[in-house]
Amino acid sequence: MDAMRKQLDVLMGANRNGDVREVNRKYYDRDVCRMYLVGLCPHDLFQLTKMDMGPCPKVHSLHLRKEYEEARAKGTDNYDRELEDVIDRLIVECDKKIARALKRLENEEDAKAAIAISVSEVTQTPEVIELSKLIKQKLKDVDKHDLEGKTDFKIQALEEVEKLRTERAEKQSALLLEAFNKDRASLPQPLPTAPGVAPVPALDARTQEMINEKLKKAEELGEQGMVDEAQKALEEAEALKKLPARQEPPADSSKYTAADVRITDQKLRVCDICGAFLSVYDSDRRLADHFGGKLHLGYMQIREKLAELQVLV
Repeated sequence: MDAMRKQLDVLMGANRNGDVREVNRKYYDRDVCRMYLVGLCPHDLFQLTKMDMGPCPKVHSLHLRKEYEEARAKGTDNYDRELEDVIDRLIVECDKKIARALKRLENEEDAKAAIAISVSEVTQTPEVIELSKLIKQKLKDVDKHDLEGKTDFKIQALEEVEKLRTERAEKQSALLLEAFNKDRASLPQPLPTAPGVAPVPALDARTQEMINEKLKKAEELGEQGMVDEAQKALEEAEALKKLPARQEPPADSSKYTAADVRITDQKLRVCDICGAFLSVYDSDRRLADHFGGKLHLGYMQIREKLAELQVLV
């Protein structure tokens, strides 16, 4: 087999498979991504999100990572500090974004309430921690199969990772929803209508639909940390509610959900992992989408990696 490979190299060149750069490259070459060698390149984390950093301009290679890990074990090279500096800056920027957003909330009480619930603490049960460990192990299996060229096993491992992540996101969603339910119970409730006072006329279906759209938009903007835009959408919805009702049959209120609550009851809570704003009225499905989203998963990975690197120092 080796003799045949050498003959092919002579006849067709070492780059017959299009990987000549891989043949002569070493892990310490300037065009090799050191962050990837250490175990985490930020360019891979936020693809197709507002934090997308674009493709990494340097080479990612599992073979070179293995070569680096062997050299690191011998004390030859150590690039941990370089990765630590990069992801530490990302976390600092995320924390600054949270601080700026909190300052833009209407009053100090809203700002305090927004951070009253620690998402990272509420969602860290032994079961969730165990799922996270399984996910890390499966990701190692993915790299192992990729290094060995076992494509079928790699695909199978990736599918298992997605299932585990979905299961973890659903459990985290249920835990946070329970915390939000308790939070909602503590919010001021609307006063009952006084006897003899005529009830406010019901809004027509079209106006109510527009209000619902504004509320939904506000929630989405809040998730992205765009507090000013979210507040503007809420104000627009409030203005729609003040419009005089049309002379139409009142809409069936039973078909509206928690998203139709009064504007003053729209309370935002910040995710202390990724900086997104969530509403205490978010559904379990929306919360699960948040926990399974690339932005949240990316920040979770870099926070975990930073903690790991700081322990090694």
